[in-house]
Amino acid sequence: MTLQWTAVAFFLYAEIAVNLILCIPFVSAQRWRLVFNWRIWKCLSPYWNKCFFTMIMVLVVLFLDAAREVHKYSSPEPMHEAKVNSNLFDHLHMKLFRAQRNLYISGFSLFLWLVMRRVVTLLNQMAVSMENNAGLQAQMESAANAAKRHQEDNRLLKKALLDEEKAISEKKQQLKLEIESLSSQLKMAEEAVHKSHAEVEAMSRQAKGIAKEYDRLLNEHHQLQNLQSAADKKIQ
Repeated sequence: MTLQWTAVAFFLYAEIAVNLILCIPFVSAQRWRLVFNWRIWKCLSPYWNKCFFTMIMVLVVLFLDAAREVHKYSSPEPMHEAKVNSNLFDHLHMKLFRAQRNLYISGFSLFLWLVMRRVVTLLNQMAVSMENNAGLQAQMESAANAAKRHQEDNRLLKKALLDEEKAISEKKQQLKLEIESLSSQLKMAEEAVHKSHAEVEAMSRQAKGIAKEYDRLLNEHHQLQNLQSAADKKIQ
């Protein structure tokens, strides 16, 4: 195996190991996100896309070269020549086996390279989704707690309003009774005032009559005095 295909084989083994590690079930996506957020990956992130596409181009070239080699050694002409010479037949099959091996190595390397990129992307997206879900769940719980508090406040407010309405109703009833009592007292006072006015008028009329009788008696008294004085003068 030449140096380039040895490097591709080791790259394939590394890809298999990394993909297996990424697929470990008990490691959550959030932990992988913490690993992906290490400072070393942030330093390498500007070169990641360039490295990714460069490896794709290299693996595509190697895959096409391996496919060309497979087509070359599996064509009818070399096989016809190999049938004549047995050593050439073995050599040709060895070349074909190596070309097919290189084709599989480069093809699987290219496939796993794309799969690894996709797995990393999905892990990041899953971690972000889980964080968003956790944030949404916390918001929903806080909203539910706030709704419960508002419901409790509304219940207490309704209870206070009912108590206040009951107190106002009782106060209105009490005021109504007081107004009725005051109205009856006012009516009685008015009747007493009218009765007092009637008594005053009667007393006034009686006083006027007494005054007239007093004046009449006074006049008679004066007349009697005058008559008595006149009679005394005649006797003298």
